[in-house]
Amino acid sequence: MIPTQKTPTLRARVKDFRARHAKWELALFFFASFAYDIATLPRIDNRFVLTKQGVYLSVLSLLLLVELRWNWREEPPRWLARVWRFREDALHFFLGGLLSPYTLFYFKSASGLTAFLFLSGVFGLLVANELPRFRARGPVVRVALYSFCVTSYFAYLLPVLLGYYSGTLFMVAAGLSCAATLVLTLLARWWSGDRRSTLRHVALPGLGVQVLLLGLYLLKAIPPVPLSMLASGIYHGVEVVKGPRGKDYRLLHERSEWKLWERGDQDFRARPGDRVYFFASVFAPASFKPQRAGDRGTRLVIRWYYDDPETGWTEFHAYDDLYLEQGGRERGFRTFAYVTNPKSGDWRVAMETEDGREIGRLSFTVTPDTSTAQREFKVDAG
Repeated sequence: MIPTQKTPTLRARVKDFRARHAKWELALFFFASFAYDIATLPRIDNRFVLTKQGVYLSVLSLLLLVELRWNWREEPPRWLARVWRFREDALHFFLGGLLSPYTLFYFKSASGLTAFLFLSGVFGLLVANELPRFRARGPVVRVALYSFCVTSYFAYLLPVLLGYYSGTLFMVAAGLSCAATLVLTLLARWWSGDRRSTLRHVALPGLGVQVLLLGLYLLKAIPPVPLSMLASGIYHGVEVVKGPRGKDYRLLHERSEWKLWERGDQDFRARPGDRVYFFASVFAPASFKPQRAGDRGTRLVIRWYYDDPETGWTEFHAYDDLYLEQGGRERGFRTFAYVTNPKSGDWRVAMETEDGREIGRLSFTVTPDTSTAQREFKVDAG
């Protein structure tokens, strides 16, 4: 008699399919989790978000201390042994919960090639946090990620609390992260008695990340979190009108309806005497406002660049008498600047912080318009 083969159940087939595609399943859940964070994460100055991130960071600090305490050839106590095997999953859960919003916040504030390269590095850290190969390296990678998380958290918490953006605040955030790393190093050195191993596994990765971040900050590769560009565009005219909630803007343009990817007149057809208007909306936390009498708020700069056929990209004009007087508006802090009689060719306009960090940039092309017919502009609300 020939034995009949038992037909596998649906549960067994699903289990086998998951085993054969384990890496793809991990990638799917990772990107689904990141997409969920993007869709549901509130504003950067939301109190719940700030508190949640603070709690995550505190729990992560505690878990890292526990791992370092019983990771030096010493068995954990009996009361901890039952949950000891879940420590790595818990560490990476909280690291992922911190890195996802940091990546999103940096993405919103990023502008320019260097900032996007930095953002790619942050996203790489987020992916590395989910890879078993990096998990197997022990506390080295986790301490490095923890050091990055501490700096990132305080880099946007301090401006939100104090109500202004400053490069000094980023240095303070980096200093707090260095202090946290030194505490971990001293405790691990005390518990292990192994100075060399402690330096290699705790001090070097934690402080090395801070050296890298400070270098990137000096190169202006780190975006100016918590400031971000909500919208920007090039227009033929900007009219200030009275709206139901105060000042509003009418934005005049000639853009064709099918050019959905353009923002205003990025293909600007210029007649003699025309002005090119740059209109922008910048998000800032609600706490951003003048801190004392005579203070005008956080200073911003709008720079115009022209691609000269002979000398290349050169700065054409800078409007530096601009102050972010009030944050917290859902539509952002709105402002505009213009240049008159622009030359034909390629242009670029960038909004920067006072220390030269781009919040956003926009490229456009000016072409001569030889027509004398009366123009009828379309109007967008600003």
